[in-house]
Amino acid sequence: MPAMRVLRVALDVPVAKLFDYLIDDAMPAGPGDRVVVPFGARERVGVVIDVGDATVATSRLKPVTRVLADAPKLPADWLEQMRFLASYYQRPLGETVAAALPPRLRSLKPLPKRKQPADNSEGGAAHRFVTGHAPNPAQAQAIGRISAALGAFRTFLLHGITGSGKTEVYLRLIAEVLATGRQALALVPEIGLTPQLEARFREAFPEARIAVLHSALEDTARTHAWLDAARGDAQIVLGTRLAVLTPLPRLGLVVVDEEHDASFKQQEGLRYSGRDAAVQRAKLAGCPIVLGTATPSLETWFNCRAGRYELLALPERAVPGAKLPIVRTVDLRTESAEHGLAKPVLDAIRARMARGEQSLVFINRRGYAPVLSCEACGWAAGCARCSAHLVLHSTDRRLRCHHCGAEQAIPRACPTCGNVDLRPLGRGTQRIEETLAGLFPEARIVRIDRDSARRRGALARTLEGIGRGEGDILVGTQLLAKGHDFPNLTLVSVLNADSALLSTDYRSAERLFATLAQVGGRSGRREQPGEVLVQTRYPGHPMFQALVRHDYAGFAESQLAERESAGFPPFVHEAALRAEAAKLESAMAFLRTAARLIEVPASVQVYDPVPHVITRRAGMERAQLVLQSASRPALQEFLREWSAALPASAARGVRWHLDVDPIEFD
Repeated sequence: MPAMRVLRVALDVPVAKLFDYLIDDAMPAGPGDRVVVPFGARERVGVVIDVGDATVATSRLKPVTRVLADAPKLPADWLEQMRFLASYYQRPLGETVAAALPPRLRSLKPLPKRKQPADNSEGGAAHRFVTGHAPNPAQAQAIGRISAALGAFRTFLLHGITGSGKTEVYLRLIAEVLATGRQALALVPEIGLTPQLEARFREAFPEARIAVLHSALEDTARTHAWLDAARGDAQIVLGTRLAVLTPLPRLGLVVVDEEHDASFKQQEGLRYSGRDAAVQRAKLAGCPIVLGTATPSLETWFNCRAGRYELLALPERAVPGAKLPIVRTVDLRTESAEHGLAKPVLDAIRARMARGEQSLVFINRRGYAPVLSCEACGWAAGCARCSAHLVLHSTDRRLRCHHCGAEQAIPRACPTCGNVDLRPLGRGTQRIEETLAGLFPEARIVRIDRDSARRRGALARTLEGIGRGEGDILVGTQLLAKGHDFPNLTLVSVLNADSALLSTDYRSAERLFATLAQVGGRSGRREQPGEVLVQTRYPGHPMFQALVRHDYAGFAESQLAERESAGFPPFVHEAALRAEAAKLESAMAFLRTAARLIEVPASVQVYDPVPHVITRRAGMERAQLVLQSASRPALQEFLREWSAALPASAARGVRWHLDVDPIEFD
């Protein structure tokens, strides 16, 4: 009779434990294998984490049903990455492993069939690198410094102004990595940036196999891309934050583009930071990681200042003769803004129209108007499920909630007093588009926001058209703020920037500076000079003054000084326990109980629970409490003990989650 062994298996269940199963020596299996096991009344796919002693009597253990051999065994460094993420973000290892696998690999369905590539492409053809120009001195210096670190872990911040050619640096480094037979991983914050970077990569590496991974991919395509990466068939893996969770057997370089972007933080399930996970991934692989951005996050800047990261600067634009745009503020205290657009902005657009150049009007608010109201009684259209107003959308005559997605028809009259004269308050992209169409009837106006980009491929097609000069005036949201290169765009006008300054979030100034620097950087990327006009009632605000001077370093240092005096990250480490229930008091009661569950050490501060700024969302009332500590290890140690005690304390009808290193507090 074959000898029996015990496999410790991670399953996708909300329990922080591994499950023991028996397997005989005739069925080879070990850490990293996917297995089918009985669990309750049905079978599940799990991942073997360890082989060892049973935690219960072996007579009580069930045998493994079968070992799946249709995909590569998950490597040891990948399993170590999963252990790190589960431990740091306080999630069960089984849930963490499941979140990292494409849905098809954690289901009982067979994997989709596809003919394997005839060649692994480790030969010379895949390494052919096509580029149009030689790097400038700053690019060459950055490339040389990072190249010298290939084969060892080191973190570099590539701080390049907008248009400085960061992508060219990435491509040349990737060419070196591919020439040694290793793989490269490149991360971007948003799906919308993936097609543009993919096209650039395919142009530079025409024979290389590139796997693209993001959440919008159809299941079969995502599975094939994952398998290409895990088998080593793909030399380059390009994707959003989930791509960092992909096994890469020969990883030689990690690139995180726009590292400051909040989109790298997952906001549900395993709430991990894709950027921070990428640093850990590079550490485990023993390879360098490049964090690229024009506006580093303050955490990254702080790490450079502390000597943990190496700073490499690209202070000039890559195109000869191209300069950073001139930034000016338009003082709304002295300039009237009819229909939301001040006269200097309209004059500047008119001048670009006359010269055949493009203008961008940036307003980070989609829809027609943020509020529909009744002037007679003060009624405003609100969402029944959220503590928020419904946004008026003119194209399909609907009111929509941008928090939960609820929508309804525009009422014929005020539901409170019967007044039929309902007025839109404020402006979104649709209303600005309408205003510009009236003021510039001869202009080709292109609006780009999440509404106009709903159809698959619509955004990529529109951006390509803009690059070819199709469009005189662009109206857009943050979708246009980063990564795009429009040769003929010479003017950026920013509307409604002040709303972010009035936020209670201590990160609001940092985010606004990043957004405005990024969107302003779309202008003047060739020989024609660029200009940025920012409408504001606070032209003397230090953030706007730093923006005018293009002084990120000065802005960052002033922000860090404020953070240090106020006791905010990166000088302390944070976690947030969030709860939601049908009634706010139930969520608050759970949080008050949780705060007293175990003794809190002196090194950790637990603050009183408070309702969220937007208290009701999708029909649930929400509250949170924040924890802080100057010591990351002390906070982690407390969270481990505390989170283990939390599930038993949850009252019926209360949902909760723990967010480590939170970046959103709404």
